[in-house]
Amino acid sequence: MSHEKTLPSAGTAAGNGETQGLSKRTLGVPALVFMIIAASAPLTVVAGGIPSNFAVTGNVGIPLSFIVLGVCLVLFAVGYAAMSAHIRNAGAFYAYIAQGIGRATGVGAAWVALISYNAMQIGIYGLFGFASASFVNAKLGLNVPWWVTALVGFVIVGWLGINKVDLSAKIIGILVGLEFVAVIVFDVVAFAVSPEGVSGAGLAPSNLFTAGVGAALAFSMAAFMGFESAAIYSEEAKDPARSIARATYIAVGIISLFYAFSGWAMTIGTGPGKIIAESQKFGPDLLFVFLSGHGEVIVSDIAQVLFITSLLAALIAFHNAVARYVFSLGRESVLPRGFARVNARHAPVAGSLTQSALALVMLAVFAVAGIGSSLGELYPVLTFFTWLTNTAAFGLVLLLVLISVAVIGYFRKHAAGYSLWTRLVAPALATLSLGAVFVLIVVNFNVLIGTEGFSPLSVILPALVVVPGVAGLFWGLRLKRDRPEIYRGIGFGGASDTSD
Repeated sequence: MSHEKTLPSAGTAAGNGETQGLSKRTLGVPALVFMIIAASAPLTVVAGGIPSNFAVTGNVGIPLSFIVLGVCLVLFAVGYAAMSAHIRNAGAFYAYIAQGIGRATGVGAAWVALISYNAMQIGIYGLFGFASASFVNAKLGLNVPWWVTALVGFVIVGWLGINKVDLSAKIIGILVGLEFVAVIVFDVVAFAVSPEGVSGAGLAPSNLFTAGVGAALAFSMAAFMGFESAAIYSEEAKDPARSIARATYIAVGIISLFYAFSGWAMTIGTGPGKIIAESQKFGPDLLFVFLSGHGEVIVSDIAQVLFITSLLAALIAFHNAVARYVFSLGRESVLPRGFARVNARHAPVAGSLTQSALALVMLAVFAVAGIGSSLGELYPVLTFFTWLTNTAAFGLVLLLVLISVAVIGYFRKHAAGYSLWTRLVAPALATLSLGAVFVLIVVNFNVLIGTEGFSPLSVILPALVVVPGVAGLFWGLRLKRDRPEIYRGIGFGGASDTSD
């Protein structure tokens, strides 16, 4: 029997003698959509991201930016969705790039994805800890530090991570549904108030495409992070050949239109002439201050609670994504095979515990580093959250560009049944548009992390993504030279492809 046939299949938990893998036929399209949208964190974006974008860029056209980026991501989704019908691997980006560009590049992409998803998930603990501690302290008159409430969230996320994925999906579905209700209430009240009347200023191209458009698009792009995550659950989807594509298209459409409409509502409710100044004054509190001023305090309190649960849902979604990347790399022996271990609930327990351990270490580091900080209560937001999540956005957009190139490479070999639009035109347009967004992120990175002028952090943080990616590329080439049997299985769920 050849060595290739002894490699674990896509559903095998390698390295511990078990033959069970991830849950099969568990997640339908609605569950996948909720998982995607949870990672995007709707209430977090509307309450935190949009006012911050207004405040930093001074650009009134922020709502339109979501439509522009939505078009770019629909172009991306054309080829991405087509590939999802062929590739079912919890490593998602890793597998797509390995099969479309090359296995060694796929390994490099895997490290970029691991760093980026971890940075996004762990960084959110900073905002979660700040928001939850602030709320508890204000309502109960306590003085609980941010890291204590962050640890509570950490325990919940870690427990769900080692349970069946459908449990996480059900909880996320409820939380995301409540988020939408809260934002819709805000939108309705905003249009009812409209102190300057209903104006199209927020959707006018002349307001978006100004000197600050680069920073505006870079900021808004972070709101979409996680939209690509349906493919991570391809091995657990009920109908992966169709459900991954459907979930991705639905999620991109909902996210872009919902954010555009809610951002527009914010300009209407505050007034286009005041939105920049009010955002700079209140920041992420703008939505809650608005609800308190135009409704009952209880409405604002409920919205703040849902803001906290929105962050919790995002933590759960990104934790699951990281755990599955680790599982996939362990299964294919790119990482030690012990990382592919699953438990009796078909959860990638080794990957989940690894992610939890890393998050705990980073929580401890920032908690200690923040003692006596001059930033005061905002310390976890201005450092922990801002630094890590923008680093993640940098890495994930880089991966989107590589995926777009990979689609073209993949369909050069698997062109049958696909139009020129799917195989070449749409992914080429996606490569160009997302490449432009990536350049904007690089150019405006100091703005994104809240520094003026050049800062060493604007080099160090992107390097945390790029350097491991380059190291992964060389590791892949070493596997090709020294362990060709493992190299042939990279990106194929542990089962070797017969092509070179």
